[in-house]
Amino acid sequence: MADGCDNAKEIVHVDMDAFFASVEQRDHPEWRGKPVIVGAPPDKRGVVSTCSYEARKFGVRSAMPSRTAYRLCPHGIFVPGDHARYEAVSREVMGIFDRFTPIVEQVSIDEAYLDVTGSRRLFGDGMAIGTAIRKAIREELSLTASVGVGPNKFLAKICSELAKPDGIKAAPSGSEAIAEFLAPLPVGSLYGVGKVAVSRLGGYGIKTVRDLQRMPLPTLETLFGKAYAAELFAISRGVGDDEVATEREEKSISREHTFGEDCSDREFVRGTLRDLVDDVGRRLRAASRWATVAKLKLRWSDFTTITRQMSFPHPVRDDFTLWETALALFEKERLVKPVRLIGFGVGGLAESGEVVQGDLFEDVHGASPEVARRKERLSDAIDAIRSRLGDDAVRRG
Repeated sequence: MADGCDNAKEIVHVDMDAFFASVEQRDHPEWRGKPVIVGAPPDKRGVVSTCSYEARKFGVRSAMPSRTAYRLCPHGIFVPGDHARYEAVSREVMGIFDRFTPIVEQVSIDEAYLDVTGSRRLFGDGMAIGTAIRKAIREELSLTASVGVGPNKFLAKICSELAKPDGIKAAPSGSEAIAEFLAPLPVGSLYGVGKVAVSRLGGYGIKTVRDLQRMPLPTLETLFGKAYAAELFAISRGVGDDEVATEREEKSISREHTFGEDCSDREFVRGTLRDLVDDVGRRLRAASRWATVAKLKLRWSDFTTITRQMSFPHPVRDDFTLWETALALFEKERLVKPVRLIGFGVGGLAESGEVVQGDLFEDVHGASPEVARRKERLSDAIDAIRSRLGDDAVRRG
């Protein structure tokens, strides 16, 4: 990726390989080399969270009903998962990233973008840094990661996908070389182009990125509207956001999840939201902050994104109020299209949970300040239990 220009930005995208399943195989040596499926058991309604590469050979995929996964791979090892343990390992992974740059954007429990532009004098170019990160993850954590390097986040992620599993790849330099690099890829490999978009594009004979590159912008606007057409036009040429956002100032705390395949199962989307809310709640309490605003984010398969927010009647940090509010926001929305991404966050962070005079008796949820404090203490207790016994030690309906 290095092109001799010290000012050229370099972004590294690190994506852990089959993270949950790999942690299980690492911690259970007898499962190594075998199909491990993390998620709901095959005799109950539920879906696969992730699976090992051995299971993927049989067609098992994330978000697939567990019963379907069992039919495809009856000899698979089904594991309910331990999110507290996965989060602990994730913190170790993120700690490795922090050695190389302070500019880290964690986008999920198992992946992050790193802006290494200012780190090259110490550690070498993006490929050298990515190689060092993979080495540290392998030697210290006995796990593997795939790494992509590019001038922006979009290209870095494309490269990490092409490097999977357990590899590293860099995008070329220069706009023409980048366009040619992307040209032979299937159009569905582009960020924001889900199954529905692939089908629509295919109907117009657009199956590869090269086909898309050949489409004039006015034609794309006629077919897909100005906003999405502009997005398609840009990403087909490797143009994307290169700003790696950090939350170090803790002005907000949020978590997002991008589905491996666009999801139309409302119950599964709701369950994913529940996990995000739990994670945000834990991080909020760990930061000793209270939130005054909740935010829901939904991105459809055509890349259209909506955000909804609601203010709390007083600063909160307990999981119960966070979930009630997140659920209230979610239930107001119809899944008009398959969901590509869902996110939940809180903002307006305060250093205390003190309420103003008008809130002394009862909030909109029917809870007095004393009830609110009890919810906080219960959430703190749940955090402590999970940290010792694992995420499944306490399950909420």
